[in-house]
Amino acid sequence: MFSRFSFASNRLLRHSVISALVILFAIAIALYQPAAAQAQKKQPQKNAQTSNEKSTSGDAARGKYIVESVAMCGQCHTPRDSQGNADRSRWLQGGSLPFMPAQPDADWPVSAPRIGGNPPANDADMVKLLTTGIWTNGNRLRYPMPQFRMDKADAEAVVAYLKSVTGKQ
Repeated sequence: MFSRFSFASNRLLRHSVISALVILFAIAIALYQPAAAQAQKKQPQKNAQTSNEKSTSGDAARGKYIVESVAMCGQCHTPRDSQGNADRSRWLQGGSLPFMPAQPDADWPVSAPRIGGNPPANDADMVKLLTTGIWTNGNRLRYPMPQFRMDKADAEAVVAYLKSVTGKQ
């Protein structure tokens, strides 16, 4: 009888310790706030004239981060040099896709369009594409283009950056 009691007590202790660790882990995750989220907090503007300039350049800087470091648009939308490196002098000016599908696909594009400088659609259509995955013709883009679901602010920042691209980056 005593051995059963200690077994049950050890089992209860193990479950209690595991439960406590799970709760602590959940609290740690809930309290964690990435630096990027803190950096996106809006600061009060000092005057209306400079707020538009700061907003536009801030949006373009955020869009650059999304394009270059998150979405990796340059991998497909930038031509390659003879060694296969992205040609930064023609950044986001369209290029041949560097890969093919694993299975033959007649609908697979062989090149990606120019998106830098003057994107291939107006701002509203580009934002719609980046927030819904739907192009101007009402269809989803063909693979390998990711079917993005950005929030509106991120999509607008991407469009601001794409419009700011002027060749070598």
